[in-house]
Formats: sequence, structure tokens, C-alpha cells
Amino acid sequence: MATFVDRVVLHASGGDGGHGCVSIHREKFKPLAGPDGGNGGHGGSVTLVVDPQVTTLLDYHHAPHRHASSGKQGMGDHRQGASGEDLVLPVPDGTVVKSTTGEVLADLVGAGAEYVIAAGGHGGLGNAAIASPRRKAPGFALLGEPGEARDVVLELKTIADVALVGFPSAGKSSLVAAISAARPKIADYPFTTLIPNLGVVQAGSARYTVADVPGLIPGASEGKGLGLEFLRHIERCAVLVHVLDCATLEPDRDPISDLEALEAELATYSGDLGIEGGRVPLNERPRLVVLNKIDVPEARELAEMVRPELEARGLQVFEISTASHEGLRPLTFALGELIDRARREAPVPEPTRVVLRPKAVDDTGFTVTRRTEGGRDYFQIIGSKPERWVRQTDFRNDEAVGYLADRLARLGVEEKLFAAGAVAGAEVVIGAGPDGVVFDWEPTLLTGSELLAGPRGTDMRIEERSRPTRGEKREQYKDRMDAKAEARAELWTEREAGLWTDED
Repeated sequence: MATFVDRVVLHASGGDGGHGCVSIHREKFKPLAGPDGGNGGHGGSVTLVVDPQVTTLLDYHHAPHRHASSGKQGMGDHRQGASGEDLVLPVPDGTVVKSTTGEVLADLVGAGAEYVIAAGGHGGLGNAAIASPRRKAPGFALLGEPGEARDVVLELKTIADVALVGFPSAGKSSLVAAISAARPKIADYPFTTLIPNLGVVQAGSARYTVADVPGLIPGASEGKGLGLEFLRHIERCAVLVHVLDCATLEPDRDPISDLEALEAELATYSGDLGIEGGRVPLNERPRLVVLNKIDVPEARELAEMVRPELEARGLQVFEISTASHEGLRPLTFALGELIDRARREAPVPEPTRVVLRPKAVDDTGFTVTRRTEGGRDYFQIIGSKPERWVRQTDFRNDEAVGYLADRLARLGVEEKLFAAGAVAGAEVVIGAGPDGVVFDWEPTLLTGSELLAGPRGTDMRIEERSRPTRGEKREQYKDRMDAKAEARAELWTEREAGLWTDED
């Protein structure tokens, strides 16, 4: 049974962030010395990294669910929780990461290339980090953010220079074995090749790799046979070689009809043109035609008969025999010349540049949109900060809800809601999908913490009593003296005017 796996669905989830801690420092003679709750640790992320030693996706076929470790909760005495470790998953060179809808997310080519498929959650802040001059002893902490959960499709597209394309039992595996040191399985029944085979060919100074994929049949691009599963492995190849069987015993087949059927499948197959090496459609790449099995007399006669017609189509034709190795040397040198030309014409890879994208002056980081759905009007808030703040809020704590209201107000959410036409009592949704938080908006949010003796977040037990400074006392004294001087001047003016007694 073949153990080669080139397509899997991976279910990855990042680690959750640790919760912040609510703690008040206590020691002898200082029973309430202020908040000292530490922050929670960040959750680990799930990252794909190209490893040259890995050649298949078999491990993820047997264990498709991968989860990174979560962060630890914060503790008192300003002790921060430990962050979760990142989960690094090795993948073969040439792995393409797609979404479940078929969108290409990343093309991992080259050792060390990596892509984060599930980010870990942020750790929650402890009450020591939330404390401020107005909120000196918060009775709450922020919750850890849940890690990102994501389903992705991993597809392995073999990296080779030459791809051998042909019907089953056309001699592709025998050709790879004859021109390279590879030893693929060879038998006299169709679909012997179940996995792609790679061989390295040395032709003079040229060195290139040849890929042998399972045989194609009419309708392969639509899912018939094994062609659809392995056509992806020739998407990165620069040169295609049509291997035609001139000794087939099937009455309805001949080299010309086989070539037309193969060309039709290549033209119908729509691959990922955005990946490295797949920017040119398959039917537009350099191609050679190989007429195989000419060691059979009838096959040699058929090859000599169809060769003029193939050359008239502008194709370079080679007559070979993998059994006697006839014609293999000219074929390998011709392939080396095409590969050298393709490498020279390939665009020079540009060095990676650091792109700086400064935030716009008027960019608030969120949007407020008025929507109508199911006969109801509501206002939807989308943004990384508001959505993360909502996920980190403990709605069982009134003080935490009030803190969230203050943060949203400082961010400018209320102004945007007013500008969008929201009124008191309007329905507001923060986030998208089923995870969005729905509430009735009030410009002034009453949470119950206003009933405390002081402002929200203050503690009268540890509140500092400020005393006036010497300068402030001097100013107050001068103000009193000036007021007395003005009063004496007013009395002296009334005395000179003769106003000594009450008129009554």
C-alpha cells in the first residue's frame, strides 16, 4: 500500500491566552498596599515550516487535529503567567496552503519558509496593569483571548524541472529508471505508478530533475482515474514530455490520438497560476514528444509513420527504447538545453523588502456600518481592538463592563455611532458571525459601579489625601489679603460719603 499523501485537511487551533489576576498586595503594617495582579501569558501559535527532510504529508493524514499550548494565568506579586509554546509543523518543500474554499493562502517554497495558520490568543491584563490614578484598585482583570481556530488544506506540488505525461503503461517509470538512479515500481498492468517519482538526470553540465506521475486517461481533469489527484505535481515543471506508447495493443489508440487526448486534459486542467512556477498554463509550456518502445518492430514502423505529422505541428520528436536505451542520450541533452533556457528566462527573484505601512491619521482601526437583516436594523462594529476587548471582558463583573465602556468611548465608538444615525436603545453588534456580542446601546452606560462611594475603580481605603503645597498656601493667603483690602477701601468710600447709619 502506498504511504504517499499529498493532500490533507488540517484542523489547527492556537493556544488560549491566560487570564489576568486580581490581587491586592498585603504585608505587615500594609494590609492594602495596592494592586499586584500579574498579566496572563500569550497562547502559542501553529506555524508551518518547510523541512527538506520531510517528503510527504502522511503525519497530518493520521493526526489532522493540531493544537498549540495555552498561556498560564497571571498570579499575585506581579508574577506574569508563562506563555504557551508555538507548535511548529514541518511540511515538504512545495506545499501550498489553501482555505477550505480553494483560496491560496501561502506557497511554501524553499527551506525555512513558514506560515502561521492559527495565531495564539493574547493574555489578559492583571489589575496592576489596569490601575490608573482614577482607578487605583480595580476589582477585575481582563480574560485571556481564545486562540484562533482554522481549517486549511495542504497540497503538495512536487518541485521538478521536467514532467513525464502519458497514458498508463506508456513507459514513463521505465524512462525515469533508464535516465536516472531512481528505481520506481515497474509492472505490466495499468496504474502501476501510484505516487510521483523523482529522478535526477546529469546530461553533460546540465543537471535537472524529472517527475513521473501516474498515467492520465480522458477525463482526468474532471476526476477520472488518478490524473486529477496528481496533475498538481506537474504545475511547477518548466518542461513537459509526452510519452507515447507505439506498441499498444488497444485497437482504438494510436500516438496521434493519445497526444490529442493528453493536450486536451492539460488545457482543461485549471491549476493554481499564482504559485511559484505555475504562472504559465500547462498547455503553453515547452513540450517534447517521445515515441517509446521502438525496440518492437511494429512500434518502430508506427513511430516512423507518425513522426512527420508530429513535427509538422512544431513538436520536437524523439524515438526511444527504455529496454535497449536507444535514443536516450539525445533526449537527455535536449531536455538539458530546454531547462537551461527556461532557467535563464525565469525572472530574477527580488530580495525581500521591508514594507512600512504607517497608520493613517484618520484611521480609527474600526468601522461602524448600519445593516438591515430579517426586518431588523442594527449597527455592526468591526475592528481588531473592539472585538478583542469584548472577548477579554468578564460580563459578570459590572466594573469590568464599565471599563469596556470607557475604552470604547475613548476609541471614538460613540462618535461613530452618532454619525451613523444611532440613537439611544439602538441594537449594536460588535464582531461578525455568531461570535458577535449584541447589546442595546446607551450613550451613558450605567453598570451599577456608580453607586460606590467614589468614582468607578477607586477605593476609599487606600485613597491618598493630598495636602496643599507651600506655594498654594501662599496664593491662598494673598487672595485673602487682597479681599480684605478691597473691603476696607469700600468701607472708607462709604464713610467719606456720610453713610454712617441705616436709612431706616
